Amino acid sequence: MIRRPPRSTPKPSSAASDVYKRQTLRLIFMHILVLQHAEDEHPGSFRKFLKEDGHTWDAIELDRDEKLPLIDSYDALWVMGGPMDVWEEEKYPWLRTEKEFIRMAVAEKGLPYFGVCLGHQLLADALGGKVEKSKCPEIGILDVHQTPDGQAGVFLDGLPDTFATLQWHSAEVTAIPDGTQVLATTQDCTVQAMRWQTRAHTVQFHLEIEEDTVQSWARIPEYLEALEKALGKNGVFELQKEAKLNQSKFENMAERAYINWMQTIAKPSI
Repeated sequence: MIRRPPRSTPKPSSAASDVYKRQTLRLIFMHILVLQHAEDEHPGSFRKFLKEDGHTWDAIELDRDEKLPLIDSYDALWVMGGPMDVWEEEKYPWLRTEKEFIRMAVAEKGLPYFGVCLGHQLLADALGGKVEKSKCPEIGILDVHQTPDGQAGVFLDGLPDTFATLQWHSAEVTAIPDGTQVLATTQDCTVQAMRWQTRAHTVQFHLEIEEDTVQSWARIPEYLEALEKALGKNGVFELQKEAKLNQSKFENMAERAYINWMQTIAKPSI
């Protein structure tokens, strides 16, 4: 078990250090199921934190037709990004099964959930929300703004009210499920982060960035096409350069978001 301090850290000013100390709540070691839709879209820098804290995880690669396991063997469900859209069920028939699996795990069994990008959209769709093509796709290093619900909650605690993220999406949540709070937003995408009830949290953006993330994701044809359409033929180089400048901030914010997510599902020690 690990100890992390109670949630008492104020939101940092722009001059505050980006390095956050691990906080202290007692957690039971968890076994997490991670659903992936592309080999290179894994939990990224979150893998380091999971390993350090003694948590284990299994990845199921749905785009390779790997079968979903029994959810009862796991303590939490993480769903990562991917180049497909939630409505492409004819092209990717396993999307139907995945969405029902997510609904059952979260709504019926109450499993803690963390979703990123496609995983954010899949939760919304599975619980009765709506996902559509973006009128203005977001690709690049872009600022996200916390809403009042985000500022008042646990999940984004300790992150600046406005913070830089990696965006790489051409679809977005346009209607949220009942029981959902929007935690962060941008001008072109209203639902950048959300909480459903108390134990499901998702983000449209990416903080889990590692040094090779941009290059590895650019190997995915759909991503490369969208990137070059948005940023030009030198888009990979330009985005890689800007991501490198923000790398330490991404790592610190990813750690803080990870700590906060763990805190939302943890029971304090007595």
